[in-house]
Amino acid sequence: MFKKFLKKAALTVAVLGLTIPVTTGVVNVTNHDNVAYAAKGDHGPDWSKYQGANGIFGYPDDKFAIIQMGGTTTGWNLYDQWTYGSQVSSAIAQGKRAHNYIWWQNVTTNQQADQVLNYFLPKVQTPRGSIIALDVESGYQSTQAIDHACQRIKDAGFTPMVYGYKNYLVNNTDLHYLASKYQLWLAEYPNYAVTREPNYNFFPSFENIGLFQYTSTAIAGGLDRNIDLTGITDNGYVNGNSQKPKTETPATEQGKQIHKDTHNYTVKPNDSWWGIANKYGMEMNALAQLNGKTINDVIHPGQVIRVADKGEGQSVSNKVNTTPAQPSNNTQYYTVQPNDTLSGIATKFGTTYQSIAFLNRIDNPNWIYPGQRLKINRATQNNSSNRVHYVRYGETLSGLSYSLGVNYQTLLSKNNIANPNFIRVGQAIYY
Repeated sequence: MFKKFLKKAALTVAVLGLTIPVTTGVVNVTNHDNVAYAAKGDHGPDWSKYQGANGIFGYPDDKFAIIQMGGTTTGWNLYDQWTYGSQVSSAIAQGKRAHNYIWWQNVTTNQQADQVLNYFLPKVQTPRGSIIALDVESGYQSTQAIDHACQRIKDAGFTPMVYGYKNYLVNNTDLHYLASKYQLWLAEYPNYAVTREPNYNFFPSFENIGLFQYTSTAIAGGLDRNIDLTGITDNGYVNGNSQKPKTETPATEQGKQIHKDTHNYTVKPNDSWWGIANKYGMEMNALAQLNGKTINDVIHPGQVIRVADKGEGQSVSNKVNTTPAQPSNNTQYYTVQPNDTLSGIATKFGTTYQSIAFLNRIDNPNWIYPGQRLKINRATQNNSSNRVHYVRYGETLSGLSYSLGVNYQTLLSKNNIANPNFIRVGQAIYY
């Protein structure tokens, strides 16, 4: 992950003979129409601005991408990656699961950690439950600040991870403590040769490793590649299906729409970017970008790419060339105090208790507790999309669909309901 901010001159090579990880238990699943489904042992790259607006997948069997949002180098300054939103959309459009990481350097106090997360959490474009990793590989570090930040990420409904190189983390943090609470994403490379599969002779043995970054040169020219050892990259997606994020964002919605309006095409002899684009009514550059390529990349017979459905060429091209909207940044956080009520907090911030309940997925608005951290968004006041109904005895989802005047599938999607035949009394149904 050195390319994400600063490339170091040399790598620390692991000692041979370290413990090889337990078998990852790869599950054979059907990968229909380039949709990535759940399985331990999945591979995928991590991206920053160096991989361009649409990212790069090294191999057809990549199933996920972990994408840099931005970060800090002092604990006080903050920077964004201009590629973040479009890369999330591009990953989803290509049928891959998208996750996040933040460059984490010289963050040594909880106050600094809060400032960084207060800035980035409202900007997350991947679904709730997905990974937000802290990229801890340089500068001064504080175990307490990392722990505090990971707990903040968890409280916000995402999956925290700590990324880095074993030697650096052991020397600069209490890594055993962090591993006791959060899965680790550790990196170790034997060399810079093009590498497609991990060499476990160089595995950085430690407890609770969820992801192993085994090369920075998955392809010629450089690309990090990782293997999922526990199935953690399924988090945030229903059964690990990239087209079924547990919550929607502008980037995931755009990516899903592009995927829906495209299909697989197998490159034939004498095909070119121009010829394929012309056949499907697409802009040539947009076609290449849709597939994580440029028009200077050579395509080969037998290669499978995505192309627009009939009549959707210009629409798909426009979406590929459009940066997804940012989530509303008019968001702040509030820590519940003794004797607080949700309605009282709503009045204080000029919003509604339904809005706060929606943002924080609170089923029972009468039950909040001191120390609970709530996301508050003033912009959602009077937003009809955040209306809520609390299930009463005898009600069914189909009945609510009729009485509330809301499409049945919309209720399923908006409330992340896996089994529509099971809703419980008192459950919050957002519509």
